[in-house]
Amino acid sequence: MNIIVCVKQTPDTEKVKFNPETRTLLREGVENIMNPFDRQALEAALCLKDKEGAKVTVVSMGLPQATDVLKEAIAMGADEAALLSDRALAGSDTLATSLALAAAIKHLGEFDLILCGKQAVDGDTAQVGPEIAEHLGIPQITGALSLQYADGKFVAERETESSSMIMAAPAPLLVTVTKAEKEPRFASIKGKMKARKAKIPTLTVADLGIDEATVGLIGSPTKVKKSFTPVPPEIHSEIIAEEDADKAVDMLFDKLVAAKIISR
Repeated sequence: MNIIVCVKQTPDTEKVKFNPETRTLLREGVENIMNPFDRQALEAALCLKDKEGAKVTVVSMGLPQATDVLKEAIAMGADEAALLSDRALAGSDTLATSLALAAAIKHLGEFDLILCGKQAVDGDTAQVGPEIAEHLGIPQITGALSLQYADGKFVAERETESSSMIMAAPAPLLVTVTKAEKEPRFASIKGKMKARKAKIPTLTVADLGIDEATVGLIGSPTKVKKSFTPVPPEIHSEIIAEEDADKAVDMLFDKLVAAKIISR
């Protein structure tokens, strides 16, 4: 069984601040981490590896520094990793990103399962995983809470707004993961040593035969014009300190009438 896990390096959103003047995120000094949902997807892949003897390959698209999360994935138990990095990819929206990742996955060879986090915490679109499946022409299951392999099929418990459902599909398949069967594991000392020695190959647009007009800002049909923090509505409150309940009710009634919320 060959499993490919797509991971993204994202800023730690708990530490990111917003500049109201430039309307941009202040990333300076903010630690970059593996997208939490992608970490769950990696753990789901490693659980299958433990049970089925699978080979796990991790792929990421980003700047050269994204090798940090790829080496972290190897330290956790992944077998191989590859980085898709090229200036031509800068500014790619979800469509361009998914197209490039699909090309990278094709380049890596045959696979049985692709796992992605449900969404990235910096963009929250939840679009890249499903779009990869569309580019590759394979079925998909989104929002998986657990994933098993039985009778030649992958069986996923999928979350819904009010309940959950069980879905099964044969390989090849793409699954986006909300939560793994168990909490993501820590890297072992042996894994860290392997990751330190690991050489992460870098793939470019030219390596994958991607038309530059289909990726980056040029190939992105959607663009972020601005980002802003919604201004919360002003809420005026007043505490009626009158101890007598009947008087307090009368005072509240008079105030509501004065504010034209109710009428006499």
